[in-house]
Amino acid sequence: MMDGNQPSNDEQLEQPFLSHLFELRDRLLRSLLAILLIFLCLFPFANEIYTFMADPLMKHLPENSSMIATEVASPFLTPFKLTLMAAIALGMPVILFQLWSFVAPALYRNERRLVFPLMLASTLLFFGGILFAYFAVFPIIFGFFIGVTPEGVTVMTDISKYLDFVLKLFFAFGLAFEVPIVTILMIWTGFTTREALSEKRPYIIVGAFVLGMLLTPPDIISQTLLAVPIWLLFEAGIFFSRFFKKPDSPKEETHHTES
Repeated sequence: MMDGNQPSNDEQLEQPFLSHLFELRDRLLRSLLAILLIFLCLFPFANEIYTFMADPLMKHLPENSSMIATEVASPFLTPFKLTLMAAIALGMPVILFQLWSFVAPALYRNERRLVFPLMLASTLLFFGGILFAYFAVFPIIFGFFIGVTPEGVTVMTDISKYLDFVLKLFFAFGLAFEVPIVTILMIWTGFTTREALSEKRPYIIVGAFVLGMLLTPPDIISQTLLAVPIWLLFEAGIFFSRFFKKPDSPKEETHHTES
């Protein structure tokens, strides 16, 4: 006969589930708090941050030209939006650490050895894509756009439209720079092999240009500047994948631990 004070099986299952929910809530709150603190530190410099973001375009505008704001609230909302996005980007290490701390106990030892370095590498690659877009891509495409402006046309870019444009490119290049991580994971999990991916190289190159067409504005320059790094990063992923062993099954890992 079951003791009335002893919890039932359903209650025993519910307690770990609730504890995981509470832990997830706490880690989400910590991530949001980190983003909020970074945002509060950056917000007094919102206009300076936007000026820095607009510098690649402003360098190519004719003398006595400037950007414009076509909406009443744009002078406030646009720098506000940019500062919030910057706070989220700078808070990404904290977000990833909280995510890692939440999922790490559920991973096998060999998975933990791989997942954390890949999370760190993916963060660095994403920021690398943003920096590549700002310092290498923006000067080229803005110089081209301004250079082909018809005579008699004055370039006066709206600040909110410009922000949407650069954020789209930041996301596209940040996402494209994750190609090595995706390649390594596909090979590490056994979904495919290095040999099979090498044989599909021509299709990968074509796919890179198609992806560049979908993720960038409709001009051949920005599409090419995205497609070529995707291809090169794919090659880097194939090269570095040889340093990652395929994961052992749980039984194999248990056997190794016992021995």
